[in-house]
Amino acid sequence: MAERRIGIIMNGVTGRMGTNQHLIRSIAAIRADGGVRLANADRLMPDPILVGRNRAKLEALAAAHGVARVSTDLDACLADQKDELFFDAATTQLRAGLVEQAIAAGKHIYVEKPTADNLGDALRVARLAKDAGIKHGVVQDKLFLPGLRKLKLVIDSGFLGRICAVKGEFGYWVFEGDLQPAQRPSWNYKAAEGGGIILDMLCHWRYVLDNLFGAVEAVSCLGATHIPERIGEDGKPYTADVDDAAYATFQLKGANGDKIIAHINSSWVTRVRRDDLATFQVDGTHGSAIAGLQKCWTQSRVATPKPVWNPDVPQPIDFFAGWQEVPNSQDYPNGFRVQWEMFLRYLAGETASFPWDLMAGAKGVQLAEAGLRSWRERRWIDLPALEG
Repeated sequence: MAERRIGIIMNGVTGRMGTNQHLIRSIAAIRADGGVRLANADRLMPDPILVGRNRAKLEALAAAHGVARVSTDLDACLADQKDELFFDAATTQLRAGLVEQAIAAGKHIYVEKPTADNLGDALRVARLAKDAGIKHGVVQDKLFLPGLRKLKLVIDSGFLGRICAVKGEFGYWVFEGDLQPAQRPSWNYKAAEGGGIILDMLCHWRYVLDNLFGAVEAVSCLGATHIPERIGEDGKPYTADVDDAAYATFQLKGANGDKIIAHINSSWVTRVRRDDLATFQVDGTHGSAIAGLQKCWTQSRVATPKPVWNPDVPQPIDFFAGWQEVPNSQDYPNGFRVQWEMFLRYLAGETASFPWDLMAGAKGVQLAEAGLRSWRERRWIDLPALEG
């Protein structure tokens, strides 16, 4: 058994998502377990270099998680031939330019989404990567959530019959920063810094809808800025000039050509009274399912109760009792780590392709851009197929 090193330039991992999900729970965890085991019993060992602007912060993060290398010079890192993969989890507005720079340096690419803040840039880097012949992937983490993996199993089993509709609820109350500190950074609410829930979340909903239910063909979206002023990290008020909630309806084309209607509310201005921070209910002709982040429940056609509308008496039916939980039939490791391991195996040549590439990332940006246009023009927007 041999160990094969793979050098990874990790840019932007001092942020919340980069630190927790990509460094601690993915790369550091993989290293602690001895690397990624390949089919020939060799081990692929990630060797990251943490890149950012604040050296003290980088060094503290590296020391805490067993990383030997840090740098504040991205250009020098990209020029170093011993590191073959570029990863970025920093600001959306800079991502396309950084990816283009990394492609020009001959690096393989694995990045967070959105891959750009506009479709033109997202398509440009996807085509540059294709022309350069490098391998590339985009984080599409929600596909690997235990609840959605169970939901996919239910769909693939045929339990639901013909799918009619999907209803999604996502979000929670993000504190304004006066009564309690905000639990999301202020850039999320600033147009100049690439904020807005439509750009953030519709990229997620594109790959969830496409991969679980059917290809997105059109969108109607209404955004809102419910809280126009918030308190920043410096304790000073600032104007929130982007959407903090989005109410979107999608038309999907199912596997058998059926038209499926999906509606997803995304909000940072809602208080949770449901099973989880994100839930998806799928209604079909033979049954229904509802999934959260971890769990999934089903109700079959024959187990569906027969309610009678009567507002004059208390409801006699316990509507929660008639659902059956899908059991844990396997282990569900951290979804970010699962996708990291899949991409690393792809780099090692164990798989011939990786489905969630930069063109898949461009589809997410396409939907977000269409959602913003729909809100602006107050109409449905069709999504044409993207040319690769």
